[in-house]
Amino acid sequence: MKQLITMTGLLMVLGFTSCLKKDNLDGPNASLEGNLLVAGTKNNFQTATGSIQVKLEQLSWSETPAPQEIPSKIDGTYKNSKLFKGHYRVTPYGGAFWPVLPIEIDIDKTTKQDFELTPYTELTNFTATLNGKTLTLSFDITAPVEAGLPTISEIQPYVNTTSMVGPGASIFEFSDLKKTVVNKEWADMTPADKHREIVIEDMIPGRIFYVRAGVRFNDSYKSSNLSNIIEIKVPQQ
Repeated sequence: MKQLITMTGLLMVLGFTSCLKKDNLDGPNASLEGNLLVAGTKNNFQTATGSIQVKLEQLSWSETPAPQEIPSKIDGTYKNSKLFKGHYRVTPYGGAFWPVLPIEIDIDKTTKQDFELTPYTELTNFTATLNGKTLTLSFDITAPVEAGLPTISEIQPYVNTTSMVGPGASIFEFSDLKKTVVNKEWADMTPADKHREIVIEDMIPGRIFYVRAGVRFNDSYKSSNLSNIIEIKVPQQ
């Protein structure tokens, strides 16, 4: 019995020592951050939280690494400060923009990397006009590259009571109920299709809203190009 107890104690000591060795391994010690820019400008890509993903593949760990992702923020930036130092392949994907080639970079303590993205379309001249309780949104739709553009499936406004506004973050009756089904190729879009006005009635008096508009595409990600965000204050009546 004494021998059994001694062997058990030895195994416990060895196990504890093994755990100590594992605990001494370095944790995440690197960071990657940057801007998602509209190609040819210094303007951040209009996005919603998580609507674009930055895919990371750590090549210094494996030739076929399991990818990890950094979601975009609503201001068109991305950041992950809990990465392991190493050599990575990095690719933005998932948004309403033309595919970009991956790049390979070394990620260390503080690494910054911007990406230029060419949007499928841009929503320009975006205005929001309030008349009493009626809100009218107006904007134009342009396409930097027309050939091969995915089918435009829908156009809609997004309205929320916080600045976190966009697909998945909007008030149903002011947003989804105002959706317009398009289902057209860019070549079939008329001048009237490319200039839109959306009227939203019965805005709630005394409230502050944040509004934007979006053009959704029938691509593999069902992605959307978005306008900038405008704050609207509905006065008390």
